Amino acid sequence: MRLHPKYSIVVPIFNEEAIIPELHRRLSAMLDGLDGPSELILVNDGSRDRSIELMRDIAARDPRVKVLSFSRNFGHQMAITAGIDHAAGEAVVVIDADLQDPPEVIPDLIKAWQNGAELVYAQRSERKGETLFKKFTASFFYRLITSMTDLKIPVDTGDFRLMDRKVVEALKAVREHHRFMRGLSIWVGFKQAGVQYVRQERFAGETKYPLKKMVRFATDGITSFSYVPLQLATTAGFIFAGVALVSIPVVAILRLLGNNFFGGQATTLIAVLLLGGVQLIFLGILGEYLGRIYDEVKKRPLYIVSEKLGFNSDQVEVEKTDL
Repeated sequence: MRLHPKYSIVVPIFNEEAIIPELHRRLSAMLDGLDGPSELILVNDGSRDRSIELMRDIAARDPRVKVLSFSRNFGHQMAITAGIDHAAGEAVVVIDADLQDPPEVIPDLIKAWQNGAELVYAQRSERKGETLFKKFTASFFYRLITSMTDLKIPVDTGDFRLMDRKVVEALKAVREHHRFMRGLSIWVGFKQAGVQYVRQERFAGETKYPLKKMVRFATDGITSFSYVPLQLATTAGFIFAGVALVSIPVVAILRLLGNNFFGGQATTLIAVLLLGGVQLIFLGILGEYLGRIYDEVKKRPLYIVSEKLGFNSDQVEVEKTDL
């Protein structure tokens, strides 16, 4: 009979066969030093390499390890969501598999939790092995989303954090499809604290967040918590309308005075292209929000679990479909 875990460690995994053995070794060493029973939840996000075979092998050898395997790739944020949904611990830690966030920092998060914090986020004091472009865009994004919303996401933080059971239950009630988990965990509130750490270089493999995914992730974050892009359309409309009202008498007077500066169709063509481009941009922004509404209305499950290992049969199953 398994002891009820005090700590749950959730690790989303996608094509990380080169890292999994070292990941398990370091997490196991860390779990051995904790002051209570623990569970390690590995979430296979539709990996196409040998990740799931390695996870099954580890689960067979280590009773603390539990495995959730998706029917396909649903994305990093959905993998985090599934892990949180199935975590039973009093404190739940989310950490990526690439070992850039050292498992050895987890006891520091736990100490802050034991001192009264209900959400403890790990804040990077240094980012090793990352390009200047990556550091600049990450810093710019957090300052941008803070300026556009009332959500104060601490800068230089990721998904590496500890959540009290109360925070976990609050997050489980939020079932929106375009998920920005680090924003949602701040949005639910509760007493929060930060722990500084040095982010390391990736242990092996390649990043799962290339530029295209980073842009999509940033879009999800902004549209999930801000209406400013929609409000920009109204502001731009007033600006262009004001310019037009001022321009009409100015152009009329210049034409009456015989000035042909505004003559010909080139000026008209430029104005039409400018206004048309602005309109298409804001139609695209409107489409982003409408697309999100469409996804919510369909009410599809956030993820589909095709395989579970190590979970008790009486544990609540969320967003699960047996295949």
